[in-house]
Amino acid sequence: MDTVSAGFEDKDRYDRQRRITWVDQDAIRSSNVLVAGAGALGNEVVKNLVLAGFKRITVVDMDDIVLSNLNRCMFFTDSDVKKGMKSEIVAERASLLAPDVEIVPIVGRIQDVDIEGFDIALGCLDNILARMDLNATTCYYGIPYIDGATDGMRGKVHVILPGRPCLQCVSNRTHVKTMETRHTCTGNSSFTPHLASDVTTTAIVAAMQVRETMKIISGHPELCITNVTYYDGTLCDMFTVEADIDPTCPNHGRES
Repeated sequence: MDTVSAGFEDKDRYDRQRRITWVDQDAIRSSNVLVAGAGALGNEVVKNLVLAGFKRITVVDMDDIVLSNLNRCMFFTDSDVKKGMKSEIVAERASLLAPDVEIVPIVGRIQDVDIEGFDIALGCLDNILARMDLNATTCYYGIPYIDGATDGMRGKVHVILPGRPCLQCVSNRTHVKTMETRHTCTGNSSFTPHLASDVTTTAIVAAMQVRETMKIISGHPELCITNVTYYDGTLCDMFTVEADIDPTCPNHGRES
């Protein structure tokens, strides 16, 4: 008879997570994840990915760090303001959370990154143009894409898989008019006044993004959000809006 010592489960960093019946910890460990955006959502998403056991993560962001980032970005400190690039600092600090994680930072636009070869992409972006570009590229390669967004106490999560409606399917004229606008303070695009932002809403949306990532990588996309889920922190409410594939959407032209 095998001998089991007291407390042996605690020698496995992921013991509690392995007890979730649908979680495939080996698949999580070996997957290759892209995170687009290293601001408020990106900080939380990368933290959750590392703690969940993802070991190969690439983080893309073109911005440096400003003081207003500090109240909702756990990896940034005062010494980073105007001296550090978001993707590089997130990669450096998040690497301290697990001994064998490999986080590659890319300073630049997501539009300029070759995403072929990634198993999944998570969008933590602050403008629609970048979102639409990543949406189109992931659809082209058949890469699952989980888009997250926040505005003050409100947030949303959209899981995009082959055969399901994408961002362009649910876009409207307002999105097109504001496509190139960025709600930030660096870069060369046009800007609008900063949006409201709340750390608790950011944490909830990021947690939902990583939870859905775990489902997909573990081989259970049937458990994922099938439409667009919205969160309202003021009302403590969460609701899902039904979405349909737009028959005119070019991203679905190869699907049959």
